[in-house]
Amino acid sequence: MPTVSDRHARLDMRSRALMSIRRFFTERDYVEVETPVRIETPALELHIDAEPSGDRYLRTSPELHMKRLVCEGMERVFQMGPCFRRGERGRRHSPEYTMLEWYRRDADYLDILDETRALLSRVCFDCLGATEFVYGGQAVTMSGSWSVLNVADAFVRWAGWNPVETYDADRFDLDLVEKIEPALPTGVPVALKDYPAEAAALARCRPDDPPVAERWELYVAGMELANAFGELTDPVEQRRRFEACAAARAKLGKAAYGLDEAFLKALEQGMPDCAGVALGVDRLVMLMTDSATIDEVRAF
Repeated sequence: MPTVSDRHARLDMRSRALMSIRRFFTERDYVEVETPVRIETPALELHIDAEPSGDRYLRTSPELHMKRLVCEGMERVFQMGPCFRRGERGRRHSPEYTMLEWYRRDADYLDILDETRALLSRVCFDCLGATEFVYGGQAVTMSGSWSVLNVADAFVRWAGWNPVETYDADRFDLDLVEKIEPALPTGVPVALKDYPAEAAALARCRPDDPPVAERWELYVAGMELANAFGELTDPVEQRRRFEACAAARAKLGKAAYGLDEAFLKALEQGMPDCAGVALGVDRLVMLMTDSATIDEVRAF
């Protein structure tokens, strides 16, 4: 059982990590922004449920508001702050958590992967004096080359099928958790990229045959840490995806929330090519402090 002194040491590490993150983005000419925490329409995603707050909802992500700022002409924006997901509670999950998100104009999803590598190496060095740490008995090196795997290759190797060619949502989600994630290398960060088009969410798709989503997810020591997109800029396609997701949620008996018309209007007015990342700050601190649960790195 961690002592009060242990918790205070972890909170000190958390504070230093937040300062390091801010220095990193400030030095790269990003603007730190704050967007609403209580919102009218959460982004529609099939398995993410928002927490009601009066006649509004607590945000599950600041994504849609931040993209509106990019549509207005801001070139580099970042934000750290609280987000909420209803019913999520576990060793690595909390219904309230801290998210870092950033969006960069004229960048693609692989450019932003390089930037993520630079960020995490910098934060680890600032906080630990090294770019290596041990988590759960596994030594991890944050600097240098990372492992980058295509989703199709990973599934063929460890699950025996290709979800890019033949997508099955339930099978994909189950195999990702039970077969793919446990098989990923743990000594270096692993980016799993090029998702099936059906799992694109708010990412744009490349017109490959079959098409793939410009999306990657980052795993460190087996822990999912970040999710990134080459952002979808087509308002017609985005509306279609939102409507399809709302219908799918309704079939599952979930709240549909409605469509964020302000965001869709911003897309109609034009969003430049850009890429964005969402990264779990609590999980990053867990990794650097070798903490078993998310509660160990939060003040309360």
